[in-house]
Amino acid sequence: MKEHLLRLWPEQASDYAVSVDWLVIGFTAMMVLFVVPVFVALWLFIWRYRRGRKADRDHRAQSNLPIELTWIILPFIGSLVVFLFSARLFFIARTPPADAMEIQVTARQWMWKFQHPGGQREINTVHVPARRAVKLTMISEDVIHSLFFPALRIKQDVLPGRYSMLWFQAEHSGTYEAYCAQYCGTDHAAMLARLVVLDPADYERWLQANGTQADLISQGETLYRQFGCGSCHGTASAPPLEGLYNQQVKLADGSQVLADDDYLRESIMLPQQKLVAGYAPIMPTYSNLLDEEAVQRLVAYLRALPAGPAKENP
Repeated sequence: MKEHLLRLWPEQASDYAVSVDWLVIGFTAMMVLFVVPVFVALWLFIWRYRRGRKADRDHRAQSNLPIELTWIILPFIGSLVVFLFSARLFFIARTPPADAMEIQVTARQWMWKFQHPGGQREINTVHVPARRAVKLTMISEDVIHSLFFPALRIKQDVLPGRYSMLWFQAEHSGTYEAYCAQYCGTDHAAMLARLVVLDPADYERWLQANGTQADLISQGETLYRQFGCGSCHGTASAPPLEGLYNQQVKLADGSQVLADDDYLRESIMLPQQKLVAGYAPIMPTYSNLLDEEAVQRLVAYLRALPAGPAKENP
């Protein structure tokens, strides 16, 4: 039976976590380096110039240019180093690899729902392979949540009505805790999850053991046909969807928008918000018919549609 010990520092499950820890340690050391001398000098002056002690109390201004320049330049250089290192980590955290495996995450009071590309679904537990980049595309069905993996040193708010992204690459197999880091209601403290990192071979066996009849794209295609989307989008009544993802779309007001995940979701749930130029506002809203998981499947299907040979995006 594994003992639960008090940990003064969270374990490190990724190289990114190691870098974040070194940033914290370096920043703390720099603060100590510059703050301790100030406090030491403060107490020396308090002792030297205490009441009743004979000391030179001449208040005429004196200056020492080398000391003043050193006190200005060294903290500036240290702050610049911390800034550059922090900016590098921020850029890494916001730039997932192009070949990252994508998992859909839906948050609601008070649980986490995960769906793998192969259609496998989990609640409050997510299995991922070690040493492979994993991208989480997240949305909330109710209020603001925040998915936090202490062992990975990463956290991202999960918002209602728009997608947010989080990615990581766990280097070490094991089971790690995840929390909601944004107060979201009465049972916020119970909104917990587990990250299970498996060796690649073990992860493939887990996928096979928990396989479904249809992957995420196929499930989206089923919904696409179920709601008869092709009856309009396959004709001149609605804009074509083939090859639409990540393309610029011209709107009726003359502006342009990138057809990313948020645009596709908004076009499904609130189609009248951003009308495509040249088309009438005939598409009904599906906000009362589809939940966020169904929308994620539709978006996955639309993202996978290849460009048609005879159609061009508006």
